[in-house]
Amino acid sequence: MRITRLIAGTVSAGLLGVTPLALAAPSHAADTWTTTTIASPNESAIVYGDEINIVVDVDGSDGFGPSSGTSTLYAMEAGSTEWVAVATGAYPGSDFYPIKPKMNTTYKVVFGGYTEPVQTPYSDNYTGSESAPFTVSVARKMTIKNPRGTFVKGKIKPDYKKKKVLVQKKVGKKWKKFRTLKTDKKSTFQTTLPASRKRTFFRFVVKGNSKFAASAQEGSTIAYRSVAPRVAMR
Repeated sequence: MRITRLIAGTVSAGLLGVTPLALAAPSHAADTWTTTTIASPNESAIVYGDEINIVVDVDGSDGFGPSSGTSTLYAMEAGSTEWVAVATGAYPGSDFYPIKPKMNTTYKVVFGGYTEPVQTPYSDNYTGSESAPFTVSVARKMTIKNPRGTFVKGKIKPDYKKKKVLVQKKVGKKWKKFRTLKTDKKSTFQTTLPASRKRTFFRFVVKGNSKFAASAQEGSTIAYRSVAPRVAMR
């Protein structure tokens, strides 16, 4: 009988020793989430001197996204092969405004990621990501003035000295070459357009190249019986 009691007591002691191990809490590490950066301009084609607004959104794979960290706007102008940082946002989804491209320019936004300064089992860290590149085309700015009658003067920006300006006349539904002008050393030009009793449409065209999109200004002339011929540009 004593042997039986001894065995039962030993088994009970062994089971009591196992219980604390079964109740130990599992370990937990900080979470690291991936991100996706999306950036887009409010305008994809502008005239030299105009500004654009770039909207940015940084999403996280946790369904929320980071609330801290910075995004940087990079630009690569036409003819270049290097990305240049042009602006930095104060937080991941910072929009960039005003941005003023000087020529055809490709942009992208890079989120640098974020790691909480003090790591705990409940920290949320985010990896970096970058947006798909996008290009904003820039047309040269052409300003046309009508000092008197059908005499017009024009100026082109930026620097467009000693270069051609095509003048076209609308015939039916088509634009046909009327004459070619050449700018002076100040990037200006001038000419006199013909006028008749029937409104005639003309346009001034500067061809595009790798750095600038084509630009054009349209207008019309008309001759009145008791009033000198006039030109209206738009």
